[in-house]
Amino acid sequence: MKILLIYNPKAAHGRSLKILPEVESEFISRNVDFELRLTDYPEHAAAIVRDADLSAYDGLVAAGGDGTLFETVNGLMKNEGTRIPLGVLPVGTGNAFARDIYQNAADWHEAVETIARNAPRPVDVGKFTSHGESFYYLNILGLGFVADVVDTTRRLKAFGNIAYTWSVVYQTLFLRAYALKMEADGKTVERENIFVEISNTRYTSNFLMAPAARIDDGLLDVTLLGRLTRRRLLGAFPKIFTGEHVHLPEVETFQAKRIRIETDPPKVLTPDGELTGITPVEVECLHRAIKVFR
Repeated sequence: MKILLIYNPKAAHGRSLKILPEVESEFISRNVDFELRLTDYPEHAAAIVRDADLSAYDGLVAAGGDGTLFETVNGLMKNEGTRIPLGVLPVGTGNAFARDIYQNAADWHEAVETIARNAPRPVDVGKFTSHGESFYYLNILGLGFVADVVDTTRRLKAFGNIAYTWSVVYQTLFLRAYALKMEADGKTVERENIFVEISNTRYTSNFLMAPAARIDDGLLDVTLLGRLTRRRLLGAFPKIFTGEHVHLPEVETFQAKRIRIETDPPKVLTPDGELTGITPVEVECLHRAIKVFR
């Protein structure tokens, strides 16, 4: 078995680079041949995979966090040649997709073992189009409060892990609802909204955003949070860790294959923790479009 290993040496604040010799040894011990490509800059993983001759490999592995996986998936989907199976090596800070395919998303050894078994299975891929440009994701697409938190966290990244908590508090202080119009498989929703998450997987970071989601059912799971007070938002926030938020009266959930969203004002999009695109946006589920080692 031979794989193309896309490795982000900056993942987990550089910890991924420190364990790279262990990762290489683990693949070698399991008779997995690999070509290592280190990423050097944002979107490098997407460019490497998009331009590679993937017919030379039995699999493609994204080693890093959710951002590395997002780039790798986009490179794979935009590669005009052979679409080979994808492996996920969770050596980053955020490993949301890994939570849906491994028993222990923090254990990269389990990932290597899974990849070495070479028994890929098909999964769905989310596709979204914003202002004429299309992107792909395996995990989630969010907008509203969730995207604003991601944006603020990036501005505060020098403060480390505490930056996300501060960002939630900051965005709560300046909480504003926006006008949402959504069409989902013929159903129209219009409301004053706080955030939208369109999930292919159950988890967003370590939040159990879509407890009923399945990665191969041909449907995306939509979570809408309607207008609520700042105090109510902070009080309800812990429920998202367990999935209990779906029972709140301000939350609406449903499944759909095709979705179109308009907002006033336009809202930035956050696919898999990245900031890419802006509303209006069209989203669809590509049923079992790729295979994943899982």
